[in-house]
Amino acid sequence: MIFARHWIFGLSLSLVTSVVSIAGSANSAHAIAFVNDIIIPGDSKDLYEPSSSGANINRLGFLSDLYYDRYNNVYYGLADRGPGGGVISYNTRVQKFSLDVDPNSGAIGNFKILDTILFTQDGQNFNGLNSSQLNGNVAVLGKSFDPEGFVVAPNGNFYVSDEYGPSVYEFSPIGSFIRAFETPSNLIPKQSDGTINYVDGRPDITSGRQDNRGFEGVTLSPDGKKLYAVLQDALVNEGSPDGRRSRNLRLVEFDTATGQSSAQYIYQLESLAAINDRIPGEDDDFGANAQGRNIGVSAITALNNDEFLVLERDNRGVGVEDAGGENPVASKRVYKISLTGATDVSNISLAGINDLPSGVLPVEKSTSPFIDIAELLKAEGLVIPEKLEGLAIGPQLADGSYAILLGTDNDFSVTQNEDTNEQFNVCTDGSDDNPLDSGCPQGTSLLPTYLYSFKASREELKGFVQPTKVPEPTTTAGLMVLGLSGFWLKRSKLKIN
Repeated sequence: MIFARHWIFGLSLSLVTSVVSIAGSANSAHAIAFVNDIIIPGDSKDLYEPSSSGANINRLGFLSDLYYDRYNNVYYGLADRGPGGGVISYNTRVQKFSLDVDPNSGAIGNFKILDTILFTQDGQNFNGLNSSQLNGNVAVLGKSFDPEGFVVAPNGNFYVSDEYGPSVYEFSPIGSFIRAFETPSNLIPKQSDGTINYVDGRPDITSGRQDNRGFEGVTLSPDGKKLYAVLQDALVNEGSPDGRRSRNLRLVEFDTATGQSSAQYIYQLESLAAINDRIPGEDDDFGANAQGRNIGVSAITALNNDEFLVLERDNRGVGVEDAGGENPVASKRVYKISLTGATDVSNISLAGINDLPSGVLPVEKSTSPFIDIAELLKAEGLVIPEKLEGLAIGPQLADGSYAILLGTDNDFSVTQNEDTNEQFNVCTDGSDDNPLDSGCPQGTSLLPTYLYSFKASREELKGFVQPTKVPEPTTTAGLMVLGLSGFWLKRSKLKIN
C-alpha cells in the first residue's frame, strides 16, 4: 500500500501560505544576492590541545555542516571524520564560533572560534576511524563516527547525523552521548548473505547506503517534533544496475520523542542530462554511472514543518582532488522542496529501477534553483570550491530580509596514499606530495575554508518559521515552578477520559 503525506487541520497561516508559494513560484527565478565571503586559512587551529600542532590533532578542518543558533547568536561548524579518510585516528568534534553579520547588508566578518566540543561517550572519544580500523570488525560500528549533519534541539542538545551507519545521535551541549536513533533496516549496508558491512562498498555490499554516502544532512521541524536526515545519494541497490545510476535518494523522517523513523520520502537529484547540458562540449560530461555518485545532496535546513532548503552539488571545483579547479563545475545549487503530497516509501523498494513506481510521488522540488551558487560566484570572479556542504538561514536583517550562509569543507587540505595510508598536505599550487604538517612550497598555502553570505528577501523566505526553544529557568524558584508544572501536567493527563 502506498501512503502519502497529508494535510493536518490547524496548520498556521504562514505554513499554508508557504506551501502555496513553492507551487506558485516553481518556474520563477529567484533574485538571491551574493554579499561577501570570508576565507579561513587552511593552517588555522581549533582550541583542542592548543600547545600542540598537527592535522590530526587540531587543524581547523570544516564546514561539513553549518548551524546558526539565533537565540544565542552563535554558530556551529561541524568537522567530519578527520584528515585520514577513515584510516587515521581523529577525535571527532564540532566548532562553536562567533560571526558578525552587518544588519543592513548581511556582510559577514570577524570569524572567531569560541569552543571546540569533542563528541564522547562515558569519557571515551568518538573517532573518525572506520569500524574495521577502530573495532577490528566491519560489522561493529561502536564509536566509529563520520559526522556530516548538525542541528540544535529546542532544549539545547545536539542532533548529529553520520555517514558510516548511517546514524543519528543525540549529544548534550558539551558533546556527551545521550542516545542513538533507530536506523531503518533498509538503509543499513549489508552483504548478499545479510552480514552488515560498514566499511566496504560495492560489490561487497549489495543493499543499504552506498559507501561514504550516508546521512549527509540533518534538520529539525521548527516545533522540534520531527527530525529529517537525508542520504547523500541513492541506496546501493536502488537503481539499474545500481545506485550509481539513480537520482532517487531517501529523506528519512524521525520522531524525536521516540527516536523511531516515521516516514521515508524520495528526493530526486537534478538529472544528469540537465547537468551535462551546462558543461561546454562533451569531453568533460559526467558518465551515466555518475548520476547517483558524483552528484549528491550535502545539506538540508527547515523553512517550516513542511518546506526545506536543500544543498545539491557535483564533486567538481577547487578541493583536495582538484586544487587547480581544472574540471568544469556544473552544479552547486540550493533548491526549495515541500513534503506535501509526497509518498511514504518506507515499505517500498526501488531496487533495480531508475524511475519511480506508478503512484509514488517524490518531494515537490522547485524547477529553478533557490540559489545558483556556482553562477553567482562565477559572476563575482570567485573560486568555486568543490565541497559546499554547510547551509544555514542566518539572522534577519533590518529590512526584513535574511542572511543565507554557506560554507565549504576543505578536507583539512590533506590527501593520502591509499596503499600505505601516509598523509600529505595539499597546497594551492596543486601539489599533493608535501609531507604532512611540513607546510607548503613558498608562495602557496593549504587549501582554505570558504564561508559565504547571500541575502534573501522576506518574500523569498516567505513561510520561514524560526525554531522553538525550551525556556531556561534562571533561578532555583524557576526550576521548582517548571518541575511542579510538569508534575501537574502529568497528573492532569492521567485524569483525562
